[in-house]
Amino acid sequence: MSSAIAGQEPIRVLHVLQRMEAGGTQAFLMNLYRNIDRSKVQFDFLVEYSEKQFYDDEIESMGGNVYRTSFREDFNLIKFKRDLKQFFEIHNRYDIIHCHVYTVGYFVLKAAKKTNITIRIAHSHNNNMSGVTKPLKIVMRHLFSIYANRFMACSDEAGAFLFGNRAFTVIRNAIDVDKFTFSEVKRAEIRQELGLEDAFVVGNVGRLHHQKNQLFLLDVFKEILLHKSNSVLLLVGNGPLRQKLLSKAVSLSISDRIILLSDRHDMDRLYQAMDVFVLPSLYEGFGIVAIEAQSAGLPTICSSGVAKAANVSKLFSELSLDDSPSVWAEKIIAANGERDSFAGSTGARSHGFDIKSNSLELQNWYLREAEYASR
Repeated sequence: MSSAIAGQEPIRVLHVLQRMEAGGTQAFLMNLYRNIDRSKVQFDFLVEYSEKQFYDDEIESMGGNVYRTSFREDFNLIKFKRDLKQFFEIHNRYDIIHCHVYTVGYFVLKAAKKTNITIRIAHSHNNNMSGVTKPLKIVMRHLFSIYANRFMACSDEAGAFLFGNRAFTVIRNAIDVDKFTFSEVKRAEIRQELGLEDAFVVGNVGRLHHQKNQLFLLDVFKEILLHKSNSVLLLVGNGPLRQKLLSKAVSLSISDRIILLSDRHDMDRLYQAMDVFVLPSLYEGFGIVAIEAQSAGLPTICSSGVAKAANVSKLFSELSLDDSPSVWAEKIIAANGERDSFAGSTGARSHGFDIKSNSLELQNWYLREAEYASR
């Protein structure tokens, strides 16, 4: 039995991601990390970028480590494999590795197995994929499972997409529901800070990326302005499409009605400022921001690319991306009404998205698996 199981030190779980940016998967992991008993389970992170990221300081303040490689910067696979070999030779204390990136998961989990890490988890966070490297992604998707011996997914759709008929466990992308509950006081404060006192605010939160489809949302917002001239589009996030979004906003003559904020640590306050939340993603393994928005009492309009599990209350509605921007605009304008945080928070809890119970469930799973690994 390891010293962690004997009660001397916590077990350490190594999470593998591209980077600890302000994304949905990262927010989910940080929600878990804040709520687990860190005297029993500690997290470390192995990432593919060498520069410091959004959550790094918080991770280190809670006793975790962030180990950086440079693969996403130099795409040197030979170097990456050598770095992995060296990393696991030095850091050989892990019983559990939890991999969240299928693009390099094959190489990471293979290196982990060679160094006798007993529990190797492959975790699916998307229900589709796109991009110029799609053929390569298809290959890596199929290789991801080879060296894993435990399988998890954020939704049934995400699990079926990556693992096919293989058995997997759904781990819900839970949130701190109480943190997002609607507050008139917070709403007045943040709307004053942002100069939104009299505005109809359409909100979107997510990486500025093709997958999240914010370029389409600009077309929708152009239509909204034709009917509600006091509208403001509040976008929160960073990403490679930032400049393209700004340029398109100028070309549509709507840039003066758009507020684009970088990643923030006060997302619970920003949801209070919104009147309707819109998530037009091309695909989502889950869509944790949709749960956050509903918990804040917001009418939440999502594309059919968002996992069905994100529908947890009467506040949720779905539109097809085949529908025109004018159809989306009409739906968004009609959705504006009184906030119903009770419906959203109650729905999130009843569907199993409260982090307090989910973190305990996963914590106990890790402890059981670590005990198994120590035998």
